[in-house]
Amino acid sequence: MIARRLVLGSLALGLVGLAVAGGTAAWLFAPRSAVGAGTADTGTPPVGWDALALPRIEGGTFEPGFFDGKAVLLVNTASFCGFTRQYEGLQALWEARRDDGLIVLGVPSNDFGNQEPGTEDEIQDFCETTFGIDFPMTTKQTVVGPSAHPLYRWAAEATGPSGVPRWNFHKILIDRDGRLAGWFGTGVKPDAPQLTQAIDQALAARAGS
Repeated sequence: MIARRLVLGSLALGLVGLAVAGGTAAWLFAPRSAVGAGTADTGTPPVGWDALALPRIEGGTFEPGFFDGKAVLLVNTASFCGFTRQYEGLQALWEARRDDGLIVLGVPSNDFGNQEPGTEDEIQDFCETTFGIDFPMTTKQTVVGPSAHPLYRWAAEATGPSGVPRWNFHKILIDRDGRLAGWFGTGVKPDAPQLTQAIDQALAARAGS
């Protein structure tokens, strides 16, 4: 098992290295539709966090009320992607804004390019040892299509076709009241001004306001 994890980690880091030179190599594999951002349909009802069964990657499920009153940045992740180094920015964002009420929620998914083939244990080990990730993560999920997790089906209804994930590290921002505040494509980095400004706005609005 240890040897397998070392091999997986080495392979993943090799693929991650493709993105170092300005991300050029990574874009060879990502669709152009992974670029961009948009706002939500404000007529869509808020997500019912307490009604969703969100399994934790370490086991169990997120307890009722975990997301209540929080702004949530939902990100479908992958270990073998040219954009995997965005984990660094996501962790930095989590450390900087969690005390303000932001939750970064990673959702491992193998939907795009078979780039998250490992088990939950392997994914968790890779994230912790390679990037020091300690923000909340779910078990591996489907994020597009009719088999997508209910949270992603809700988000797709709110954003419409243009806002559904087209690649790994697509970002969906949900405000403190559970309404979808906007979406940000793969190419929008965690520290991009358009994303950080949207997070500022979502955090500034108190729940129920």
